[in-house]
Amino acid sequence: MTIQWFPGHMAKARRQVTEKLKLVDIIFELVDARLPLSSRNPMIDEILNQKPRLVILNKEDMADPVMTKEWIAYFKQHGVEAVSVNSQAGSGLDKIVKAAEKILKEKFDRMRARGIKPRAMRAMIVGIPNVGKSTLINRIAKKNIAKTGNMPGVTKAQQWIKTAQHLELLDTPGILWPKFEDPETGFKLALTGAIKDSILNLQDVAIWGLRFLEDRYPSRLKEKYGFNELPENIALVFQQIGERRGCLSAGGEVDYDKVTDVVIRDIRTTQFGRLTFDVPPEKA
Repeated sequence: MTIQWFPGHMAKARRQVTEKLKLVDIIFELVDARLPLSSRNPMIDEILNQKPRLVILNKEDMADPVMTKEWIAYFKQHGVEAVSVNSQAGSGLDKIVKAAEKILKEKFDRMRARGIKPRAMRAMIVGIPNVGKSTLINRIAKKNIAKTGNMPGVTKAQQWIKTAQHLELLDTPGILWPKFEDPETGFKLALTGAIKDSILNLQDVAIWGLRFLEDRYPSRLKEKYGFNELPENIALVFQQIGERRGCLSAGGEVDYDKVTDVVIRDIRTTQFGRLTFDVPPEKA
């Protein structure tokens, strides 16, 4: 299965981001801490060019903490500042402003040296759908300004938001890219909710998730679903999960659609613990 999703408003958003770049000092690139590479839009590098950037790994509470530290180190090794936060709980937000001030210190020092009156830092927030941009903005602004929703595609226009922390934010709609070069990227994004479920073959997504857990977190998979050894045949895996979780049809047969829903929900709600789906390239 090949997963692609590029609604029309995303092409428009790309043009809008390009047009607004000159208005901001820094880019806040929001990524999912569970997939710090797969949730980065490769088009963003082309669009942003040399604009100063801070990578923000959101949803840190759902990601493997050891891997999150490795990813922050990875970005810094490649010359990009990175911090991790949990925008839903509002934790770690002070790291964003401190990191932005550090990145922009030379620019604002030059402005002061020329006698330019200090002003708020201006940042544009970019990221793929459902990565938590609007929630982050509302937390920083300490009010519900940006629309939020637990589904991709809620933000469809740009808006400026002023905060009390010497910071002005420009929200942008989530932008995916036209074609995923690596098919696994599509599965990772689908499994974490960045792509609308309604356009997916969710059974394929659940199977990919189970195989991932078998490879990277086998003990958690066995413990959660009561396996001693994981069957090679995926149909048997579904059968056993269905029997143990009561995913049965009216006739007592295992309902594979119900099993699919259970597996995806368990992964998305950290029933297997905190998971990270991407490994830094040097460690892959």
